[in-house]
Amino acid sequence: MGTVVRGYKTELDPNNAQRTAFMKHAGTARFAYNWGLARSQEVYCTTGKRPTAIELHKELNALKKTDYAWMYECSKCAPQEALRDLDDAYTNFFRKVALKKQGKHKGKCGLPKPKKRSKAIGSFRLTGSIHVGASSIQLPRIGLVRLKEKDYLPFEAKILSVTVSEQAGRWYASVQVEEEHLLPERTATSAIGVDLGIKRLATLSDGKTFANPRALKQAQKKLRRLERQKSRRTKGGMNRQKTRRKLAKTHARIAHVRLDAAHKLTSHLVKQHALIAIEDLNTSGMLKNHKLAQAVSDSNFGEIRRQLDYKSNLFGTHLVMIDRFYPSSKMCSCCGWKDEDLELADRVFVCLDCGYLADRDYNAAKNILNEALRTTASSAGSHACGQSSAGLGAIPSETALVEAGTNQRLGVS
Repeated sequence: MGTVVRGYKTELDPNNAQRTAFMKHAGTARFAYNWGLARSQEVYCTTGKRPTAIELHKELNALKKTDYAWMYECSKCAPQEALRDLDDAYTNFFRKVALKKQGKHKGKCGLPKPKKRSKAIGSFRLTGSIHVGASSIQLPRIGLVRLKEKDYLPFEAKILSVTVSEQAGRWYASVQVEEEHLLPERTATSAIGVDLGIKRLATLSDGKTFANPRALKQAQKKLRRLERQKSRRTKGGMNRQKTRRKLAKTHARIAHVRLDAAHKLTSHLVKQHALIAIEDLNTSGMLKNHKLAQAVSDSNFGEIRRQLDYKSNLFGTHLVMIDRFYPSSKMCSCCGWKDEDLELADRVFVCLDCGYLADRDYNAAKNILNEALRTTASSAGSHACGQSSAGLGAIPSETALVEAGTNQRLGVS
């Protein structure tokens, strides 16, 4: 498949001296970003042009000897990469402004804003001499830092950069590497339809279901208690800071539980099946329904879609997106009869034409699979059975459609 750029994120196990060094580097990166933002606005107001990241870095280096000597305690990469992030933020802002003028972007454009220490400690990125071991990682100016998880980071891959970030008192390293990727030998030839839901995270067309952990709902009682406790604490007091840390840990755990459930689902799908059919859900539109917004956010539909996108490329799996307006829940998977009066509260689908009775989500998953096989057959009929799609005499087998769709995506005849 060629060379790909991948990221590996793992938790660090630093000692007290290394934690202090992390805090200094994150503070230096935050200061450089805010200084570059203020300087960019000042130069733009006087000259009408915005300085580049290289120009800002040269100016900041000149000020180090006189005004900011404390920055020499940290690696030069931290402020340099922060100024590059500022440059990227401005680039994205102007790109969104251009799209908004064309009517292709809705919402705010995201003008770069200063970073506050009260919001988060932040992160910093390092480049240069970085070495990965089985249980440790060598970082510039910081030294050898232990890893919580052993034998996870790649040893022989070319390391481009490492980003160290903090979340709820824990430090993580995200290593960006450039490595050769070969498609694994595909032994699976089956196709699967996936219906995402709230009560059950996913229902597959083969009858298998994945439970929804509902991490936020399970932690609501604890969150309410901690929020009440924080409101009673004195602002600026140490006890209030302790409660804030407890809240941060609880929210971090909720995020980790969601991510774990999404990874387990998507990894099972791409490893066990050659074709995956899923609905193109309008997640942003679903979040506007205030009765379902929290449950939809807790189900993490957007993250599942993102993981399926990149994992299907890594494993050579064909991903088929079904139109969001396709009536998968209202249609009978056996005869095609539609129940126009079906409501969200109806959890069992009953066909009044052929008498088919099944779970609502299972029936929807089968309809999603049938629609994916139909569209795959129409777009790649000549690859599937040697004929044009207009002259198909019979519907090809599921295995033939899977092979045809996958080969078409990979450019194999």
